[in-house]
Amino acid sequence: METIAPMQTVQSMQSNNVLQVRTAPNNNALIRSTLSPRRTTESTSTLKGSPFIEANTVAVTLDDLRSDFIPVFAKDNESTISHPEFIEAVHEAIYQIFPRESLSNVEYRVSHKICGRIPSAVSKPADMLEDWEKTQYFERMAFSIEIPSIHDTINGNELVLSIVGVRAYNHTNLYGRKGIETFKLAIGFNNLVCTNLCISTKYGLSSEIQVFNLNELKLKSLELFQNYKAKEHLENMKLLPQKSLTESQFATFLGRTRLYQYLPKKQKKDLPELLFGDSHLNMVAKDYYNDKRFSNCEEGYLNLWNLYNLFTNANRSSSYIDTFIDRGNNAADFIDGISLALDGDNDYQWFIQ
Repeated sequence: METIAPMQTVQSMQSNNVLQVRTAPNNNALIRSTLSPRRTTESTSTLKGSPFIEANTVAVTLDDLRSDFIPVFAKDNESTISHPEFIEAVHEAIYQIFPRESLSNVEYRVSHKICGRIPSAVSKPADMLEDWEKTQYFERMAFSIEIPSIHDTINGNELVLSIVGVRAYNHTNLYGRKGIETFKLAIGFNNLVCTNLCISTKYGLSSEIQVFNLNELKLKSLELFQNYKAKEHLENMKLLPQKSLTESQFATFLGRTRLYQYLPKKQKKDLPELLFGDSHLNMVAKDYYNDKRFSNCEEGYLNLWNLYNLFTNANRSSSYIDTFIDRGNNAADFIDGISLALDGDNDYQWFIQ
């Protein structure tokens, strides 16, 4: 375990005291807790049982990221905002908005390793390189930070406030001069039963933060956290267990989601967007019967909270870093749409008829 600072024990809170919301001058809700001041710890995913994202990723520490090379813009050799700088900017914003809260289960996951070597080793075969002659950085990085003192329960599942950030260098043009750099950032709730992330642009997600420097990045992070509608987000998710699909409806739904990918462009354009592909839908189908936490009941019914978690679990297990946040948001929008369709709304009717 890599420790930034000692962490005091997080005390449990009664559900009616989970979130205390005060109104800021701009009428945006800020989340506050009445707990005493706490500190920060980094911990590995073994404490939670599984990482917040799995597919094609490996765990690293902040020190690992700090030791990596930093890509530059090709035309002027100006450095990009590095992965550690992104993390630290978000940390500063978190401390400013949540000055009295503890941060725990801080995870860093990376993928798409870019290897290099120092100039003096230019002629050496790869298998003869010494460690000190090798260079590396990771094209894609995601981090997750939990604030366990802010939490609630839905359908028996404990959720804690979580912040997730994504940086993918392939989303920034590094072949020109230094310019706009792109990041993704979300604040939402993590389902501790399965580490599935519940996020939505309706409440607290920015799938494309474009900035020129670290100060702008911190300001955009602050704005996102200040505008997060935690209470509304929780209230919306608490409605999901109240509605269910029958086994027949689920079979139609699953078949339609598979057909969606192959629809003619004109027909597909008229339907709501679905970002989940065959590998995700295969997992949803399998877990409908086999998942110990979110499978159907004996009568075949599947409530929408469980369906939502089947999708977020498929996203966690089978999405690359650069699509993880977008698919997480799409899962929320899509299940909300199915909920409306059960009430007669036309936009998503095609998926369940």
